[in-house]
Amino acid sequence: MDGGNEILSGPKLVTEGEWAGWRTWSGLDAFEDQTGPFYYREENGVVRSAFRAEPRHMNGGGFMHGGCMMTFADYSLFTIAWRELTDMRAVTVSLNGEFLGPAKAGDLVESTGEVTKAGGSLLFVRGLISTGGAPMLNFSGVIKKIRPR
Repeated sequence: MDGGNEILSGPKLVTEGEWAGWRTWSGLDAFEDQTGPFYYREENGVVRSAFRAEPRHMNGGGFMHGGCMMTFADYSLFTIAWRELTDMRAVTVSLNGEFLGPAKAGDLVESTGEVTKAGGSLLFVRGLISTGGAPMLNFSGVIKKIRPR
């Protein structure tokens, strides 16, 4: 979601397959489409994002590449902050992460988090990516809302 040309309205509802009932911004961000696809849903006010790890997401050691985890963390910033970004353009201005553990091909990789502060133009977000209940990446970031000119 990291680009100034996206307006965060109209995520697509998936109606078939493993991801039925989840939403995606598929077709909006070419890099995320190539890396993912990534999905999200909101349950009882908590946003959860997820994707299924594939061999193409692995590094030379056979574990998920750190760049893939960071790309998913960036996506997750925007899903976590979804309600604050309706009909807004926005960009990531900061993304930090600490790698805590691995994932392998076939694993379900998930994230959850919270908006820690929603200001006039900046949103502060933190979250955790995990698989099978084991933490993989602790992340935090700042999103800047882009006002229409």
